[in-house]
Amino acid sequence: MQAPFGRLITAMVTPFKDDLMIDWAGVEKLAVHLQNSGHDGIAVNGTTGEAPTTSDQEKIEIIKTVRKATGGKLKIIAGAGNNETSHSVEQAKLAAAAGADGLLVVTPYYNKPPQVGIEAHFRAMADATDVPVMLYDIPGRTGVPIEPDTICRLAEHKNIVALKDAKGDVASTSWVIKRSGIPVYSGDDILNLPLLSVGAVGFVSVCGHTVGSRLREMLDSWFANKPELALKIHQELLPVFTGTFRTQGAILTKTALNLMGLPGGKVRLPLVDATAAQISQLKEDLSNGGVKLT
Repeated sequence: MQAPFGRLITAMVTPFKDDLMIDWAGVEKLAVHLQNSGHDGIAVNGTTGEAPTTSDQEKIEIIKTVRKATGGKLKIIAGAGNNETSHSVEQAKLAAAAGADGLLVVTPYYNKPPQVGIEAHFRAMADATDVPVMLYDIPGRTGVPIEPDTICRLAEHKNIVALKDAKGDVASTSWVIKRSGIPVYSGDDILNLPLLSVGAVGFVSVCGHTVGSRLREMLDSWFANKPELALKIHQELLPVFTGTFRTQGAILTKTALNLMGLPGGKVRLPLVDATAAQISQLKEDLSNGGVKLT
């Protein structure tokens, strides 16, 4: 199955300075760091990028800055969805105009629409531009899943080319892949390898910030018919997969980057920076997963 955005994508954080303005030099440095660790693409303006706290104009500039920093060599997938369809469509058009190669569109959250409303929302987004769309199914955050029948119908749309799966239900995803043939990207790092085993094409990772080269090796091993090596890497990275999400993922990812001497920076409210105890535990988790800290 083809991987329309490549196999390894990381949902990049947005580094903020002490005054909580965007650290633009940090954005560039992080993008280059991901490029140098084997990535095919970078997802910006998503959950890990703290998109609910960034303005539309900031989102546009993030897309442009990451594209410039990577020289157009990586796919830039831009988060362009929220819980109100008309604004989501406007975000899609702005992202397309800014040079995004793809749109990452999450299920409308909080208002818990029925499946007919979810399907209509995604179709409106897919019709808004010619930029290919990756659906994002994460019911733990949105409150509602994209049901398999809905995914299968949406997969027939010419602009809907992939699914980021963070549902945590490998059985359901197995049926979606069999029924629709939609290229699926794992959206939950600890399920990266299990989802490859049922037909996923790659990852939209968070831990790619810290262990991107190892995730690249896992992918390359799997697709080179070396499942034993892929399993070995998966098991070695379990402390990182678990440790990164002991609290909200952006918080600990930024903390990890700071510990690695990279520009993680601060978080904007309602997120809060990691506590001393959380930092201590994260250091242990990262060390156990083979991550070198400064």
